[in-house]
Amino acid sequence: MSLTDLALLVVAGFGAGLIGYITGLASVVSYPALLAVGLTPIAANVTNTVALVAVGVGSTAQSGRALLDGDRRQLVGGAIASLIGGVVGAVLLLVTPAGAFEAVVPYLVAIAALALLVQPALRRLATSHAERPSVFLLGVTVIGIYGGYFGAGAGIMILALLLVVTSEPLWRAALSKSLFLGIANTVATIGFMIFGPVHWWAALAMAVGCLAGGWCGPPVVKRLPAGPLRIAVGLGGLGLAVWLALR
Repeated sequence: MSLTDLALLVVAGFGAGLIGYITGLASVVSYPALLAVGLTPIAANVTNTVALVAVGVGSTAQSGRALLDGDRRQLVGGAIASLIGGVVGAVLLLVTPAGAFEAVVPYLVAIAALALLVQPALRRLATSHAERPSVFLLGVTVIGIYGGYFGAGAGIMILALLLVVTSEPLWRAALSKSLFLGIANTVATIGFMIFGPVHWWAALAMAVGCLAGGWCGPPVVKRLPAGPLRIAVGLGGLGLAVWLALR
């Protein structure tokens, strides 16, 4: 891998970190960047998961104290559910044939992009702020499985779940989303480090950018026009899904 490739991955990682915090769809930037420098789909996916751990580290380090001011029981329960889900998802990826992953990944990207485009409708469902702890734990576990297996759009799904079944305000839900997704990615990463085809130079370069992007996410999100960015990333995700299907 050339220095140009590594520089591209650092830049892509920074963009993924910012977009991941703001919209929850970091992989729409990071995954195709890894494919562009020559990684196979499976290698790109596991390397992407390893690198995106830095997004959660960066954003949680920036605003982690605010998390502790909320419902700690919910925080711990969500963390445990994310851990379990991440383990199951990583195992599924490692034991299923590579061809199965390549066949399903365009649909996963499309689902994630559609979830981003309909995010305002999902938020409107949260107006009652009904507390549903069991649904919350089950939902975080299922999304953690998806996150460990592929992960694109998992942040959107967790954010929507928090807004619908908890009383968390949007800003705290965004912080919790970063923490839960970071845990699922971290436990999946441990499995990929031992058993998966991680490209370590690519993962390191992208992680540097992701860390910086995740750190900048909380202050930047206050200044960017969220609506146009959400639509642009969602449409880009649909385009990526079509490209992956044709590829």
